[in-house]
Amino acid sequence: MKVVLFCGGYGMRMRDGVSDLPKPMHPVGPRPLIWHVMRYYAHFGHKDFVLCLGYGAHHIKDFFLNYSETASNDFVLRGGDVELLGSDIQDWTITFVHTGLDSPIGERLRRVRALVQGEEMFLANYADVLTDMPLNDMIEKFRATDAVGALLAVPPQSAFHCVDVGDDDKIASISTLQEMPLWENGGYFALRPEIFDHVPENGDLIADACAPLAKEGRMMAYRHRGFWQPADTVKERTALEAAYQGGTRPWMLWERRPSEALDRDPLQAAIAALTEAPLER
Repeated sequence: MKVVLFCGGYGMRMRDGVSDLPKPMHPVGPRPLIWHVMRYYAHFGHKDFVLCLGYGAHHIKDFFLNYSETASNDFVLRGGDVELLGSDIQDWTITFVHTGLDSPIGERLRRVRALVQGEEMFLANYADVLTDMPLNDMIEKFRATDAVGALLAVPPQSAFHCVDVGDDDKIASISTLQEMPLWENGGYFALRPEIFDHVPENGDLIADACAPLAKEGRMMAYRHRGFWQPADTVKERTALEAAYQGGTRPWMLWERRPSEALDRDPLQAAIAALTEAPLER
């Protein structure tokens, strides 16, 4: 199944005042965010990628054109020749398409329409969010419906507490936002080509297509309470790096051993890693 990745935004909240890297190219461990997202899809067998490029396109092109398998794979150096013991991207197909510097997400999708139009369905992603969601389960549930699109729905990430205040100003209850019956867009999509009939020129995917379709009952949500971590800010990216260096990497499903306990709560494990890992301040 083809995977469309939106990786052309400026990523202003990720700027550190030094690097001009686009957000998907900021590193987590030895590889950039976009690699982690692509490796996640490849784990489920989806290795045909369409990259919607914009700002910083040369960084993304250079990374893949000069890709070094030795950075994340074991190898043997014998007589000056490298013998790889594993490979990441040798069986991937990656199509690079410049979709404009200032194009909204919907327009970026429109500009690669010809590459996915003939598919039964295709996947899409913002290329800056990591998760351990069981992707094939989401796809199969979507396939069984007549919806035009499906998106990953996750609990709100804010750490603030919600306060239920009565008319007499007395507090009836205090709860976390995650305990409320609220969900937010997690950035992982499964879409049918009919979506193109609902995205106007220079339109937004969510506001102009998904929201109206939702009102018609033609959008599906896949709710996931496991690990989900965005990288919208420097702080969030630093937290992911800390988790990676601390050895707790719940999004890296391809590293899990078959015998690993399935009932472990990945969200709590990730939170523990973020709390315990040393952070520069």
